[in-house]
Amino acid sequence: MVEERRSIELEVEVPGTAEEVWQAVATGPGISSWYVPHTVEERAGGSAMATFGPGPEMQIPGRVVVWEPPRRICFDGGEGVDGLTFEWTVEPQGNDRCVVRLVNTGFGQGGEWDAQYDAMVEGWGLFLSNLRLHLEHFGGQTAVSVLPTAMGAGSRDELWAELTTALGIHSTPGLGERIEASSPDAPPLAGTVAEAAAYRIALLLDEPAPGTAFVAVESFGEHHGASVWLYLYGANGDEAAERDGPLWQDWLTGALGEGGADGSPE
Repeated sequence: MVEERRSIELEVEVPGTAEEVWQAVATGPGISSWYVPHTVEERAGGSAMATFGPGPEMQIPGRVVVWEPPRRICFDGGEGVDGLTFEWTVEPQGNDRCVVRLVNTGFGQGGEWDAQYDAMVEGWGLFLSNLRLHLEHFGGQTAVSVLPTAMGAGSRDELWAELTTALGIHSTPGLGERIEASSPDAPPLAGTVAEAAAYRIALLLDEPAPGTAFVAVESFGEHHGASVWLYLYGANGDEAAERDGPLWQDWLTGALGEGGADGSPE
């Protein structure tokens, strides 16, 4: 009997020509501006690296299996590596809009795979939303990211309430509402609500610099992690990321009372 192999299939419509969108989904600077820091050798067979944190175990190598600009790119873990595969396609919709499709395959069966699959479905939803915001508001620019995450005790509802209360923001803000973190210990964070969903708020930032941010609580099986992820642009963004990155991780860890951990979907 052949074991069923599950896949994640998602899409998002974004502004931009196929060439502009390709730069965002297939190059290191582009991917780094809405996902996690990446390097990509831009050719079939080229190497890739995703950075989910500072330790060596958080550097995830990969390979460019397919390179067909500006329409299709596929990543896997490398030759002989039995793991996940990520195929991205760019489909033009007129002159200045495209649909970006992700097909993420290679999932197995069993409880651990179930938890990873569910976490990645949710995580990719967040990142595709950020891809749309990146192309809508910062197309052609490159962001520097601040990606602190910490695990918390209790239920997801409890952790979301704890995180938003600690930040001094409403847990269910309205679209277009401007919110500002009021915690005296947290670095500056203020912007307009671009998306508000369960356990997640997306912001178009004006403080500490122009950019996007996600305040989120994600589930990883029975565990839950809180994140304040920022993508900052321009010289002010570079300065703020260098200054505030360690401060955000310390703040999250202290606010939730537990050690930090990575919560990425890859």
